Amino acid sequence: MRSSTRLSCSAARGALLMALLCGATAVAAVPSPEELEASGAVIGQVTVVVGDVFDTSIDGEDGWLYQAANKLHIETRPKVIEDQLLFKPGEPYRHRLVRETERILRSNNYLYDAVIVPVAYDGQVVDLEVRTRDVWTLNPGISFSRSGGENTFAAQLQEDNLLGTGQKIDLEWESDVDRESLALTYFNPHFVESFTRLTATYVDSDDGNEKIFGLARPFYALDVRRAGGVFLADGERIESRYQLGKVTGEFEHRDEYYEVHGGWSRGLQGRAVRRWTAGVTYERDEFAPSPDEVLGGPLPEDRELLYPWIGLEWVEDNFQERTNQDQILRTEDVLVGLRAYARVGYASESAGSDRDALVASAYLQNGADLHSGQSVFGSLSASGRIEDGSLQNGIVGAEGRLYWPTSKYSKFYAAVSGAVTENLDEEAQLLLGGDNGLRGYPLRYQAGTARALLTLEQRYYTKWYPFRLFHVGAAAFFDMGRTWGTDVTGLESDGLLKDVGIGLRLGSSRSSFGNVIHIDLAFPLDGGDDIDSVQLLVQTKASF
Repeated sequence: MRSSTRLSCSAARGALLMALLCGATAVAAVPSPEELEASGAVIGQVTVVVGDVFDTSIDGEDGWLYQAANKLHIETRPKVIEDQLLFKPGEPYRHRLVRETERILRSNNYLYDAVIVPVAYDGQVVDLEVRTRDVWTLNPGISFSRSGGENTFAAQLQEDNLLGTGQKIDLEWESDVDRESLALTYFNPHFVESFTRLTATYVDSDDGNEKIFGLARPFYALDVRRAGGVFLADGERIESRYQLGKVTGEFEHRDEYYEVHGGWSRGLQGRAVRRWTAGVTYERDEFAPSPDEVLGGPLPEDRELLYPWIGLEWVEDNFQERTNQDQILRTEDVLVGLRAYARVGYASESAGSDRDALVASAYLQNGADLHSGQSVFGSLSASGRIEDGSLQNGIVGAEGRLYWPTSKYSKFYAAVSGAVTENLDEEAQLLLGGDNGLRGYPLRYQAGTARALLTLEQRYYTKWYPFRLFHVGAAAFFDMGRTWGTDVTGLESDGLLKDVGIGLRLGSSRSSFGNVIHIDLAFPLDGGDDIDSVQLLVQTKASF
């Protein structure tokens, strides 16, 4: 089943309709997008075609079960798609805006894919068709995941595309290694107007609660000139400290975080866009011992910071459409270019803070194509505070990734990452284990003041498409990592740890809930008797 709607203007009617009304005997063939733009073509009729979850017109998806699923599914309203288009009838055709609109539409998790194609051209006016495909967005049920020897159970009633409007509502119970909680979340990505986003979350846990509210209009496209928003969050919970995957201490943590910000830009200038942002942030963290529990280290110091800040972002317009990079048989929009952001603010006692501090953070990423389809990507991040001439809570992280196709259905992947810290806040630990890349070991196994991790993975892609629900892949992997330095708990590193393993990958093509399911068996090559000889990991991740 498909639904569609059309946008038109009186000055630029659709080419096929014009041909019929004016008695034309032929319609010009549709040239390439580059030729359309060079010829000064004007956009005429814009038709939105919303595809259902299953296409019952093709073999394999015409069974009664697929037809029933389509009938139960409420399609995305065409108006929701229309409101996200960066072009209108009567405007000059610009291929860059068409491609950017496709990227915006694909960023919605209620859509599997989106493509915009010219369908008719009369020599002056070009008609466009916006084709999207929905995914299943209702998730009533239970879920299970396992990593680092620990299980997580959850039950939820979640809808990611409420009545076809793009809104999300989620009621979820979860029990994991840290706490048991019940959370209610509402998210509207098209609040009042199409690109204004409203978020509200309330979490009630057995060790506290959390409340979050956000209202923002971001820089949703390269030519957007204004942005702004407000974010409010406060909560309380029990924080745990870990040694070798075991809880060794606990303390109470209450935090508040409030921020208001605005942004402005001149839009895309040449091949890049520069954006300025400014705002005011209030942070307050209070700590107390947990009754009848050991701290496992010093009690963190309370903090209260109120500071104005200014930021600058630079984004290069070099996005590419790829398949089988971090997903399985799904269109991915990859930035193969520079993105950089820096932000600096100043908190002072005279303005309400409990100390004078320069608060700064920065982020940089870049990518490049090599020969024979290879590509590399790197990122660098840094954050911290300058207090009394010294660096506090300083964190510098870096990552590099290599993608190397080895055949039509396989790819070699390598990633190296690391982080170093300076005077880390005492409530924080720099951890390494089964939950963040060292798959053969318990979660939060090693801790320290610096860490490094190497991952080598041979990925395989198959044509197997069971029940037309999942694209199937597989991987063989090797992980190696370690930490350095003495942790806040007094723990010192166990040295270099390594593991090998194999895994199954299920790329979801019909659901909005998680992109790739990982089922891994990992075998540790180092460590003591406290480590199981095999680790089973079942996780849902955003990438392969």
